[in-house]
Amino acid sequence: MDGRDEFMGEQVTVSKHSDPNIQGISGKIIDETRETITIFSDGYAWMFSKRPGKFMFKSGELDGNKIAYRSQDRIKKVKV
Repeated sequence: MDGRDEFMGEQVTVSKHSDPNIQGISGKIIDETRETITIFSDGYAWMFSKRPGKFMFKSGELDGNKIAYRSQDRIKKVKV
């Protein structure tokens, strides 16, 4: 995964984050903005910043700094 994909509906795990309470949360991505990502997990919606984290998808791990764009802008801005 190079970061140019659509993330809505994807399963994800927060593998690393500056907030230790968020590390390890797994669930489905239900919303995304330029700076935040919202994951639905265990009946709760968790919204947090992309930038200080790393996210594990089925096809690989992505750095939050690399994907901190609006979804429609990622195709043009993310470098492979």
